[in-house]
Amino acid sequence: MKAHEIFHQFSDPNAGEILQYLHQQDRPAYRACLQLVANRRRLRPIFLNRKPLPERHSWMKTELSRSSNNDAAAEVLQTWLLGAHRPMICEFLDALDVPHDGQGLLETLPPEPSPDALRAAMDGLFQNHPALPVTAYLLLFPEMDIADWPGFAKILQDDPRFRSEASTPTAT
Repeated sequence: MKAHEIFHQFSDPNAGEILQYLHQQDRPAYRACLQLVANRRRLRPIFLNRKPLPERHSWMKTELSRSSNNDAAAEVLQTWLLGAHRPMICEFLDALDVPHDGQGLLETLPPEPSPDALRAAMDGLFQNHPALPVTAYLLLFPEMDIADWPGFAKILQDDPRFRSEASTPTAT
């Protein structure tokens, strides 16, 4: 699932949680996102900065849900996941014996693990972490440039936790 589709699946409060994290913890990334989506809609960012945060975040969620803003949506999700949920990412990679830099970043992926190992790693994340970041991370994982695990995409497609009605977890 593409990043803009992930944003489209999330409710306004869930998307707001992600954008609020950026607003509080990574102001340069937040400003860059706001600037980019405002420019693409031919708006001045100052117009959006004057809006209350919930209204601004609702607008940003709508914009990040557009296919033309997939790059910005991916950047926002990656920044949020690597900033706020790095231990979750490392836990997933460690469960699959995927070598990484200790910060959840990797250069290459090994061959695809067995379906049982992938399911076990996914189940572990859902048991140990809030559904919102787990869902976002697992749906975004197959979209990485280096991802070549077709079986994982099939597992996600078949898993009821990732069907559109189920992939809108409540923020916890």
